[in-house]
Amino acid sequence: MIQVLRESKRAPADVADRITRAGGVNLYGRPNFRVVWGWSRLTWIGGKWTDRDAHGNIVREAVELRRVPKYLPHDRWHLERWLPPALYGPPERWYEQTVEIEDGVAIPALGPYPREGEYEHCLTLEGPRGEFLPLSGAAAEWLIRAIEFSRAIPPGERRRAALAREAKKDADYESWVYDRLDDAVPAFHAQPFVVRP
Repeated sequence: MIQVLRESKRAPADVADRITRAGGVNLYGRPNFRVVWGWSRLTWIGGKWTDRDAHGNIVREAVELRRVPKYLPHDRWHLERWLPPALYGPPERWYEQTVEIEDGVAIPALGPYPREGEYEHCLTLEGPRGEFLPLSGAAAEWLIRAIEFSRAIPPGERRRAALAREAKKDADYESWVYDRLDDAVPAFHAQPFVVRP
């Protein structure tokens, strides 16, 4: 039997308290924001699963709901924000839109309807090159305040800012490419053009 071991971590209490103070609580008294360890955050996925032994042989196939890690990379902290159930629509529509048929069995591909809302991904805490960053209460609080501040900015202005950021990224990349090409290609020295009869 294959046993999957996951590294499980919880945010320290002082960090969780700081996040709750920065983001407030929802109508269920839970924090609006939280940080979770990638391996620790599980979600429901419904479908046809194939279990294999250590040699790759099929042990069984089953159509069922399973809890699986939600985020990649698994070895990073992830900031989540709580969303109310109303954002997912009524339960009937949830099931209409998420149910899949596998081997004649109807199964909700995204799991049960989130009756008490759900925490959704905001961002992964990592460095600019994807490297690990340790969890910091100050950093998490700053990120939450930035997210909350950005919600007050009109959507059109947010869109213009996002487009401007992308245009700058594209221009910076293009400039970087041309600099590399200039370094790689030897200077061209013009030779006089002579026409011979």
